[in-house]
Amino acid sequence: MGTAQPGESTQPQLIDVVTLGTRRRLPDWLRKPATHHASVMTLRARLRLHRLHTVCESARCPNLHECFHRGTATFMILGNWCTRSCGFCSVPRATQAMRPLLVDPEEPRNVAAVARELGLQHVVVTSVTRDDLPDGGAAHFAETIRSIREVLPGARVEVLVPDFRGDLAAVQVVLDAGPDVFAHNVETVPRLYPRVRPAARYNRSLAVLRFARDYAPSVLLKSSLMVGLGEQPEEVQEVLQDLRRVGVDVVTIGQYLQPTRRHLPVVAYVPLEQFEEYRNYGLKLGFRAVLSGPFVRSSYLAETIWESP
Repeated sequence: MGTAQPGESTQPQLIDVVTLGTRRRLPDWLRKPATHHASVMTLRARLRLHRLHTVCESARCPNLHECFHRGTATFMILGNWCTRSCGFCSVPRATQAMRPLLVDPEEPRNVAAVARELGLQHVVVTSVTRDDLPDGGAAHFAETIRSIREVLPGARVEVLVPDFRGDLAAVQVVLDAGPDVFAHNVETVPRLYPRVRPAARYNRSLAVLRFARDYAPSVLLKSSLMVGLGEQPEEVQEVLQDLRRVGVDVVTIGQYLQPTRRHLPVVAYVPLEQFEEYRNYGLKLGFRAVLSGPFVRSSYLAETIWESP
């Protein structure tokens, strides 16, 4: 397939999942061996000892064995229960009956302690969405950043935050703590939001990213989206244009994989050539880096963005 130019459309040869609601066998390029069981069990034990969660586990990331074997993980703060119910995500959902959900005040220090034990030089922190908290958990994010800085002053800190219901004062609290990378994911194209992210708003996510760019010009700004949910290539291109327009530096694009039968089905498996076209298109738009591939996730190999020119 030829390289797409900004403004041009592409016609990928998608592998359709014909029967909606069924889980088809994965194509060869989406098979990843899970062979590092000892490393996974060791790191899991350390995390549980400190009462910590990772999005790697809760979101059933296909890269878990690889990353845990390398001694890296994406910490997930504010507990393990999300107040939203996105159709693609397997993080446990909090019901009204479970509230109020407590926040562990020791969590920021525990994240810092494990990051130091692992010798991390690039620490990635995300969270569940906590719409039940007045600030959405922004102060907890800030405290986590400061705790990591105290014990790992030379490490880079990347945060992947929710939209805080559009509360830009909460975004400012996180940015004031001085992360090196500020990330917020748009996840999918606007047309699919009612099905994929019913409690989110595409323009609200763009507003969060635009504010971060204007308020903290030196921060590396990042966003991510999934493909294979029924989007068209032209829609992905439009999202890339929007992200670049609000000042995003780095974008990641990966294949959506249905975590359980209760979640949205895969509409199509996107071929490798189409991922490369998305990458080329993004680079032509001026992104510093575009990580695009079937196994790419928002925090996968996050430290490699610093190797980009």
